[in-house]
Amino acid sequence: MGENFHICYGKHPRARTTRIPLHPTTARLYSFIEYSHFPNSWYPVIKLTVLVILLILAAAAGCTPQPGLAQPETLTVSAAASLTEAFSEIGALFESANPQVKVTFNFAGSQELAQQIIQGAAVDVFASANQKQMDVVLNELKLGSTAASVFASNRLVVIYPVNNTAGLKTLEDLAKPGLKLVLAGPEVPVGQYSLDFLDLAEKSGNFPAGCQQAVLANIVSYEQNVRAVLTKVALDEADAGIVYATDVGKATGQIGILEIPPELNVIAIYPILALPGSQQTARGQEFIEFVLSPAGQQVLEKYGFSPAE
Repeated sequence: MGENFHICYGKHPRARTTRIPLHPTTARLYSFIEYSHFPNSWYPVIKLTVLVILLILAAAAGCTPQPGLAQPETLTVSAAASLTEAFSEIGALFESANPQVKVTFNFAGSQELAQQIIQGAAVDVFASANQKQMDVVLNELKLGSTAASVFASNRLVVIYPVNNTAGLKTLEDLAKPGLKLVLAGPEVPVGQYSLDFLDLAEKSGNFPAGCQQAVLANIVSYEQNVRAVLTKVALDEADAGIVYATDVGKATGQIGILEIPPELNVIAIYPILALPGSQQTARGQEFIEFVLSPAGQQVLEKYGFSPAE
């Protein structure tokens, strides 16, 4: 319990008085100063000095975490750009189930995220759009491949602007002379998957000889992530591009789709890892378990992802 102590400025009966609640020990200290036999000229200075000290201590006490009051935890998740919507919703659900946790996302190309991690970025969970970039991190941390869990899969589609000025009707049309094709760079998971698809198409015997080289000759730019490919095509800055099936919903009404048959398609796998040595390794593992749970898998399915194969 505190005591209300009256601090008076000046000797006049009507001098300004300030009423301050003080801790009993502090009040006794102030009383000691009040009734000690100091020279009269000292009292204003001493009392003002004590008042300032008390105010500073009170302010500091107000900023000190109170015992028993849980402090918020921040969980940092670096995830492939194609996971943006699905993981944002999963993160919100995880926060609802764990009110003391705040999930912060960093969405980008998997190759960019992997480089950030090996260069020392503070990351608790890494979700990649392919095994290759996950292996980069696993090798750097000297971990075995079993340290990461595959939680989802995806597939490729060819997209074109809704006006379809290039007149795309079949996959073979990607080899049309002068067609402007955009892909993600080969270092980006979807970019390598796209090149793998073209290789499979060439070897299948269902496409004219030299089709692969003709398609490659039509590439006008390599983008840093799948969303950049989607954006360029949706804005009619290219005649065609290759993205994940889960991306097409972000450009509804702006793009058309050419499906790639299963025998030629490349299945993208998504591994996830709780980074050992981070400040939230245990919490990161809980997040992964939530992603793998029926609730997490339902969200992924909602956004077009398939279960891990």
